[in-house]
Amino acid sequence: MPLASTINQFQRKVPTWPFYLVLGAIPFWWLYLGFTGGLGVEPIKELEHRLGELGLQVLIASLAVTPLRKFAGVNLIRFRRMLGLMTFYLISLHLLVWLVLDVQIVSQIWADILKRPYITVGMVGFVLMIPLALTSNNWSIRRLGPVRWRRLHQLVYITAILGAVHFVLLVKGWQIEPLIYLGVILALLATRLRLPRALVRA
Repeated sequence: MPLASTINQFQRKVPTWPFYLVLGAIPFWWLYLGFTGGLGVEPIKELEHRLGELGLQVLIASLAVTPLRKFAGVNLIRFRRMLGLMTFYLISLHLLVWLVLDVQIVSQIWADILKRPYITVGMVGFVLMIPLALTSNNWSIRRLGPVRWRRLHQLVYITAILGAVHFVLLVKGWQIEPLIYLGVILALLATRLRLPRALVRA
């Protein structure tokens, strides 16, 4: 695979820190737009939506690393930790905007979590992300051992599905965009399924 080899050789020279800087700065640019009228008539809702959608997109990118290596020979594994951490960062800001700028009232926050299915699903997904973010380091891999660490980080599959379902439930009516996100995530997860040997040989 000449193209895969070229990509693999090129990506080894690319550091991860610029991605942290760019993805880390985007929310602050959007916040600036919100203060200056660049996010429309409902800047808080727009900022909340943009952060959540970008977080879901980065999560999808992290899920695509394994299929790219498996089927295309493109090895981007060194970027997966960065993508996972930036997903948590963006979704944390998405939640923070909802808590601090949108709802603000503590009692109303808890009531919304219990009453609104899309918020309940989103909160469960966020809670499951916390141990993943806290253990995304070499020390945790050594402490837990590679096998237990990999099992723990399989929670990302559930988190990804919950994130997409949160988006589907959030919008009014059946809109195509959140369904596409859900479909892409399910397709990426399906590539990880192990087919029975009889089917593989056939």
